[in-house]
Amino acid sequence: MSKMDAVVPTKLSLDAKFKFRCHKGIKCFTSCCSNIEILLTPYDVVRLKKRLGMSSDDFLGMYTYMKIDENSSHPFAILKMSDNDERTCPFVTDEGCTVYTDRPANCRYYPVGQGTIKKESGKDGPILEEFYFFINEPHCYGFHEKKEWTIASWREDQEVDHYDRVNRDWKPLQLRKNLPSSPELDPKKQIQFYMASYNLDKFRDYIFESDFLNVFDIDEETVEKIRTDDIELIQFGVKYIKFIMMLEQSLTLKKDADKYKKN
Repeated sequence: MSKMDAVVPTKLSLDAKFKFRCHKGIKCFTSCCSNIEILLTPYDVVRLKKRLGMSSDDFLGMYTYMKIDENSSHPFAILKMSDNDERTCPFVTDEGCTVYTDRPANCRYYPVGQGTIKKESGKDGPILEEFYFFINEPHCYGFHEKKEWTIASWREDQEVDHYDRVNRDWKPLQLRKNLPSSPELDPKKQIQFYMASYNLDKFRDYIFESDFLNVFDIDEETVEKIRTDDIELIQFGVKYIKFIMMLEQSLTLKKDADKYKKN
């Protein structure tokens, strides 16, 4: 969410210590909340649309824009900044963040950044190694404060563990790059990827109001969970994306699926 020249190029572990505090009295208060690009995760959208009492479709239309990643051809939701000189976050005022308890994961981590390296592929999929780094922007005075943290204690304080757990299966899709053997996503699959990642209300309608359940063999327990539980639907959406991208046989077709797929 910051310019690359603000990234301190040192790979850090959870035990790394630093001093930082952000509060209303600090000179740079909310300066980090403008002129930034915040990529949203599926769970970010769930939290924000519920906080605002909006459908996922309305939230995405009002507060985000779609960006196609040039390395993967995957579509991602980017938080739309306000149309002013500072390009401020639409949820920030002079008093601070108006959605603070439901703020996105990137905002929670700041001034810590999180990176992921794909080490190898195992029988259960890619093996990922997570690491951390500091984002030290010139305007930020938070590093001059006396409050001391480890990255582990910062993550606990900012409640990012839950966000990371919900998004864990989706993250490898975010990191995936196009290979010579895997062509770019066509527009239809980009729409499906975006819907199953972000527009969960529309994805749920697609599952229950089309022939989806006649095509795919989904057990009744899963059907009932995804009917009402957005976190379960995020996890199911990952399986659907992997299936349509032919990354895994993550869903099973019913024996008579062909007669429904043609309709």
